Amino acid sequence: MPVEQIDTLVVGGGQAGLAMSEHLTRCGVEHLVLERHRIAERWRSERWDSLVANGPAWHDRFPGRIFADVDGDGFASKEQVADYFVAYAAQFKVPVRTGVEVFNVQRLMGRPGFRVHTSEGVIEALSVVAATGAFQNPVVPPVVPEHVGLAQIHSSEYRNPEQLDDGAVMVVGAGSSGSQISDELNRSGRRVYLSVGPHQRPPRSYRGRDFCWWLGVLGKWDAAALEPGTEHVTIAVSGAYGGNTMDFRRLASEGVTLVGRTDSCRQGVLSFAPNLVQNIDEGDAYYLRLLDEADAYVAANGLALPEEPSARIFAADSDCIIRPLTTLNLAEAGVKTIIWATGYSMDYRWLQVDAFDAQGKPSHQRGVSTEAGIYFLGLAWQSRRGSSFIWGVWHDAKYLADHIVTQRTYRQHHESAERQKQATQTQTI
Repeated sequence: MPVEQIDTLVVGGGQAGLAMSEHLTRCGVEHLVLERHRIAERWRSERWDSLVANGPAWHDRFPGRIFADVDGDGFASKEQVADYFVAYAAQFKVPVRTGVEVFNVQRLMGRPGFRVHTSEGVIEALSVVAATGAFQNPVVPPVVPEHVGLAQIHSSEYRNPEQLDDGAVMVVGAGSSGSQISDELNRSGRRVYLSVGPHQRPPRSYRGRDFCWWLGVLGKWDAAALEPGTEHVTIAVSGAYGGNTMDFRRLASEGVTLVGRTDSCRQGVLSFAPNLVQNIDEGDAYYLRLLDEADAYVAANGLALPEEPSARIFAADSDCIIRPLTTLNLAEAGVKTIIWATGYSMDYRWLQVDAFDAQGKPSHQRGVSTEAGIYFLGLAWQSRRGSSFIWGVWHDAKYLADHIVTQRTYRQHHESAERQKQATQTQTI
């Protein structure tokens, strides 16, 4: 079977891969996008039924296409987001092949480029962009042993309340996924326990502007690195029910039992760290700092935005906050299901090149890896805080496309110089 050759191969047909294709096309770089499932598959099959985008449609999009079926201040459903990317691929004529899995990528010996083994044969490429993102393998901590007899699923497997066995539900992780799932389960009439760790919770909106706008004008999206001590801090925000601020005190007042970080399980009893109040207080402090910065921005720029003193009023502490549980007997509490909203790990086993550090994480600078010709796209904090968001990955892709073009220019100069040298030698003979 003949070996197909291409300048740049992009692995992954989600938001990262499609953004990469747009910029490569604009730069005139011949390329191919491979996707093992469908375009934007994770939005369709690895998200719960009622999920909507966490940012409004005017913000969470690529610059070249709006959401035709969603109001600008509205929040697109997961299906609308997936359809958006399918339409985007058609609009920009993305050269994507779906249903093709990449098995491994290895550097060619003695010449530039990489050999890529796929389910449809071998491809050789001068550059390879790993656009599979940072959310690849669901992480389920080995805390609760199987013999306890509970159903345990990752948040990527959760679809709706009717999917779960009757009984109470324990949700571990209070980022956007865990907090939204807990809210939905509670609204459905389930008894819900939510394990809350360190988090940041911005206001959904303030003084008439969405938090995405505030983080933009305040420069938060462009932060180049995490603040010290926040490496494991998640963000709790929601576009559900028309968009509302994710307030854990509100969830508690509505019936959700909040507990601290889940530490261990022994004989069917969960133990929690005594940090619930600290985590909630620190989340509130972050929220209030944002309000203060927003007020200062309004004053400094003379904006006619209405004051909103009610945004600083918190609900009274519920009993679960005043007297936090330190343990929970799962059987006595009637818990039948644990949902682990505990994030994902990266999986680059297919990328068999020297592009990783001692911990197996991509070794790169803004997505340009230490292995020449290998690029990463869609990583959290790849170049800034906004990198893993839809609009952020688009800007990171542009940077990588420009780098690929620059390297191609150097390569073409070398090839031209070699041809000129050979021509000179031939004339001399």
